[in-house]
Amino acid sequence: MEEGARSCLLQSRSSLEQDIRASYLMDHMISDGVLTGDEEDRIRSKPTRREQAVALLELLLRKDNQAYISFYNALVRESYGDLASLLHNSLPLVSPEAEKSFSDGGTRYVQAVLSEGGVPQRPVVFVSRPALMNRVREKLYRLQKEPGWVTVFGMAGSGKSVLAAEAVRDHALITECFPGGVHWLSIGQLDRSDLLVRIQSLCFRLEQQSQEKDPSSSLHRPPGSLEEAKERLRFLMLRRYPRSLLILDDIWDSSVLKAFDIQCRVLLTTRDRSLADCVSGPKSEVAVESGLEEGQALEILALYVNRKPQRLPEQARSIVRECKGSPLVVSLIGALLREFPDRWAYYLHTLQQKKFKRIRKSSSYDYDALDQAMAASIQVLSEEHRELYIDLTVLEKDVKVPAKVLSVLWDLEPEEVEDVLQDFVNKSLLFRDCHHRPYLYYLHDLQLDFLAEMNRSGLESLHTKVVRQYQQRYSKGPPTSGDEECLYWFRFLTYHMAKANLTQELYSLMFSLDWVRTKAQIMGPAHLINDYLEYSTILDKEEFSVPLQLALSQPDSSEVYRQALLQAQERATRGGLYLDWVNKSSLKSLSRLVVQPHQGSIYSACFSHDGTKIASCGSSKTLRVFKSTSGEKLLEIQAHDDEVLCCAFSLDDHLLATCSSDRKVKVWNVERGTLMRMFEDEHEEQVNHCQFTNTRRRLLLATCSNDKFMNTKNTMFGHLEPVNHCCFSPDDAYLSTSSSDGTLKLWEVSSANEWKSIDVADMFPEQREQTEVMVKCSTWSAGGRTIICAARNAVFVFDVETAAMLLEIRTSRLSTVQYCHACPSSNLVAIALSHYAVELWDIETSKKMADCSGHLSWVHGVQFSPDGSLLLSCSDDQTVRVSVCVCICASAVCLSIICPICLHQLTLLVRNGRTGAVMFQSENQESRIRCTAICSQTSAVGLGREDGTIQVLEVPSGTSLATLQGHTRTVLHCQFTPEGHTLITSSEDTTIRVWRWRTGECVVLEGHKEQVRCFSLLTTTPSSETHLLSWSFDGTIKVWDMSSGERLQDLVCHQGAVLACDVSPDGQLFATTSADKTAKVWSSASWECVRLLNGHQDCVRSCRFSWDGRRLATGDDNGEIRICSRDNKDAMDSLHGGWVTDLHFSPDNTVLLSTGGYIKWWNVEKGEALQTFYPTGANLKRIHVSPDFSTFVTIDNIGILYILKKVE
Repeated sequence: MEEGARSCLLQSRSSLEQDIRASYLMDHMISDGVLTGDEEDRIRSKPTRREQAVALLELLLRKDNQAYISFYNALVRESYGDLASLLHNSLPLVSPEAEKSFSDGGTRYVQAVLSEGGVPQRPVVFVSRPALMNRVREKLYRLQKEPGWVTVFGMAGSGKSVLAAEAVRDHALITECFPGGVHWLSIGQLDRSDLLVRIQSLCFRLEQQSQEKDPSSSLHRPPGSLEEAKERLRFLMLRRYPRSLLILDDIWDSSVLKAFDIQCRVLLTTRDRSLADCVSGPKSEVAVESGLEEGQALEILALYVNRKPQRLPEQARSIVRECKGSPLVVSLIGALLREFPDRWAYYLHTLQQKKFKRIRKSSSYDYDALDQAMAASIQVLSEEHRELYIDLTVLEKDVKVPAKVLSVLWDLEPEEVEDVLQDFVNKSLLFRDCHHRPYLYYLHDLQLDFLAEMNRSGLESLHTKVVRQYQQRYSKGPPTSGDEECLYWFRFLTYHMAKANLTQELYSLMFSLDWVRTKAQIMGPAHLINDYLEYSTILDKEEFSVPLQLALSQPDSSEVYRQALLQAQERATRGGLYLDWVNKSSLKSLSRLVVQPHQGSIYSACFSHDGTKIASCGSSKTLRVFKSTSGEKLLEIQAHDDEVLCCAFSLDDHLLATCSSDRKVKVWNVERGTLMRMFEDEHEEQVNHCQFTNTRRRLLLATCSNDKFMNTKNTMFGHLEPVNHCCFSPDDAYLSTSSSDGTLKLWEVSSANEWKSIDVADMFPEQREQTEVMVKCSTWSAGGRTIICAARNAVFVFDVETAAMLLEIRTSRLSTVQYCHACPSSNLVAIALSHYAVELWDIETSKKMADCSGHLSWVHGVQFSPDGSLLLSCSDDQTVRVSVCVCICASAVCLSIICPICLHQLTLLVRNGRTGAVMFQSENQESRIRCTAICSQTSAVGLGREDGTIQVLEVPSGTSLATLQGHTRTVLHCQFTPEGHTLITSSEDTTIRVWRWRTGECVVLEGHKEQVRCFSLLTTTPSSETHLLSWSFDGTIKVWDMSSGERLQDLVCHQGAVLACDVSPDGQLFATTSADKTAKVWSSASWECVRLLNGHQDCVRSCRFSWDGRRLATGDDNGEIRICSRDNKDAMDSLHGGWVTDLHFSPDNTVLLSTGGYIKWWNVEKGEALQTFYPTGANLKRIHVSPDFSTFVTIDNIGILYILKKVE
């Protein structure tokens, strides 16, 4: 704004503040485009009319000529003629050229002030960074009333000097805050004598300018010492240039900075954030990001080569990505390209090959080449710290490490390591991720590339040092804590061994049982397999082979699989047992979609309410929207200036909210990708979470932050520590908030009052005094009656009305819960874990329904689709996964498999038992399918439903052959008799029904008092009549005549529920197992118990006779398998791990198969495990075995079908 117009505003200010109504004027100014919606909101937020007028005029004084004219016109339109007349004579004349100079602060006055002060001119090639520049100006405005320090810090070449010069290129800033002028002094790396020369030069310049303004003042002799120079400068800055700004560019040393501690206003640029700690006075700082946004970097390259950004070659984007937008690198290469415009590929290759010396000076930067700029930062370190920094050469790109890892590497105490790392961070040699506790540290790609180039000849020895230090620290076995340090070693120890060329030690590690077992337990099999694949070429050189069973699970097209199959076939001839997963392509159906939308960690992903779109955000600072079916990108926005921590759709899917570490909340138009609203003053710290309301009554957006309060329409105070998460109830009546203070709070949305507070920290009494309990998040059940929250390694379910805890779910002690989300259509809750997995739990039954792996790093978020059929997860591994939620009931006869699919189990699939190919798929049923059976004599399948109905369908036509009704509750089991004319069913209604299914005739077997989960056909001799043996949770066994329905025997077998029963092959014996921890063997002739089997320490869940009837195997919930023989001797006592749900003997009785969380084959005589197969899911309930014991069929609880064939 011109000086005349500005002076007129200041002179008329009191009259204007007294009379104007700002709300009337702002509508006109918004229409003219000189005022934004956010600025209007800030002014309207003032409580009184006068305060609103004051705020409007303060804002107006910072704007340009056009704003003055718009304000004048608004006064005229709103009948403030007398006030408009005060401004009329000072109306500026605006031309396009003049307006351009005003808009960038380049007025003649500004140019004169900066030129006199020695401030560098704007570079010939310049791209604005408005967000950063405004942040610096905001800090400079704090120096208006008192002296102080503003530190602009960042790594080498991040654009600090240009930013500092640009920040003061503002008329309003200079006139309001620094009317005494702006004085620039370039420092660099100076010794004491050089520093004296610089200050002498500055003092002479200031005295000379003072004499020009006041001829009576005289020039003094140059100060002879540093102390004298400091005092001379103090006098000049306080007496002759009060309220001036001193800019110290490129400060390296605190001793240098102390020379300017003279109680004046200072802006300094540095690579060392901590330098200002040595001086007195108020301090503030601005961190300069290490890289430009891609669009800004491309614009710089385009200006250098005189092209439009969209016409740059593809190598331009690759150059920007390779250097991660470093302003220095982009400028250096751009200047070189101006001279040699055809060398795009050459300079890209130079950058990729880390030949930094070839990227040489062609600008005004202080260093001749890129490598010199990088080396300068390292040279200022002490010799001891320089050696430690060089050790960081071994880190991988984009990998963040905790201090504990470096404590092992450097053999220092963790506290010492943190002090060293803090020094590196302060000097912009290292970056710190503050979103994790403990902190994680990482290097910029350029820094890593420079270190790798500088230490190329010593890389092998540096990696060897890592391995040796690890071996020294963990000589007794690998770490098992499950924390970040433990995870680092399991992920990267093999990498360090390979880089160190320690092939023999790599082989020993990868085939160490302790290492394999612990890594599989902590990280899952995916990482383990990846190691064997990645280092297979190294191992092959030593004639080593990968573990065959893991390799046999690889795709059939892979070389790893082909080689493993050949080796397995050869070993099978020598008695080895290996299983080939012949339908492994079915695994593809588990993850319906896997996309990598961002470069960097993904912190949040969410479905749109119509389920067609997914939004994601993370450390890349971008927001991306893509189709949920195909992953096709619909929208990509550079959303924030720092990491984007959360994103959320509005109910109508027209809006998307994002929140960030930059303390801002933004609302975007989804269709156009435009910014609709920005909230930047509501929070003082990073904003952790945001969510829109769930109903159409009114649109509210809730946000929460590290500043300990939460915003909707009103601000809600109450938490004592950062608020990590907020969530509306399904009806929007309440809002839940989760905090690091260990509490979960419920608020009334209408009044913004606290309704309930639940102290979750009380659930950890043994740990509360030692460490804080952080409540990570909360989620409401579908009906809103319960609230679920996550803290540490646990999930708690509370009753909303009473705040009573209903359920506690404890996950692995080696992991922490990162997020949880309740399914909107069922009792499932999804839990995201730090050990790279997602677990699905049923909160009604308190059972884990699935254990999903697939991610290769921490899982930060999970969300069900609105209909509950899909599950979304996002991770540090830079992927978003969309998985089909599948609950499985399976039954099979011979090798045909029936499996209802989809969440509600409404569809029946019949697959070929040898190939897994789909033979038949039914239409959706009216009720959930709970059991199935195949008729071996006809092409018919039977299915039992939750509503008590039984249907018989013809395969493959799908024609309904019979609909049988009679059961009043869920049908739990169904089975055809061998001749196929009869279908037997059992139900939760405690009855068994024997159907002549073609005619609908039915015999009802009544007598059990609890649900009948299963039954078996009992034939004591080949010529005798077949009876029915049933068992129930009521602890009884009953024998029935199927023709008449007569109950032949009624045995009270156990004190607890009968869980399993098996009939010996000759029909003379049957065995029962129970929740009372016992198993019993019964005679079919006398109906008496002939043997009581004690010894199990938990519920005995399964049993099976050997084919010769001489042995009985039993398995319990503690994972123990016991085999007893007819001579009363225990033949085997082994641990399976987890519940033992099914058992099968081989036809020759030498091998026993057991299932539970995985499948194991045992040598019966020795009790040794012959082989183990790990499914992707968990909780295998049954397995179906071919008569020749060569094919095995099962389904895990996330819906993956396994057809395993013995390798021969």
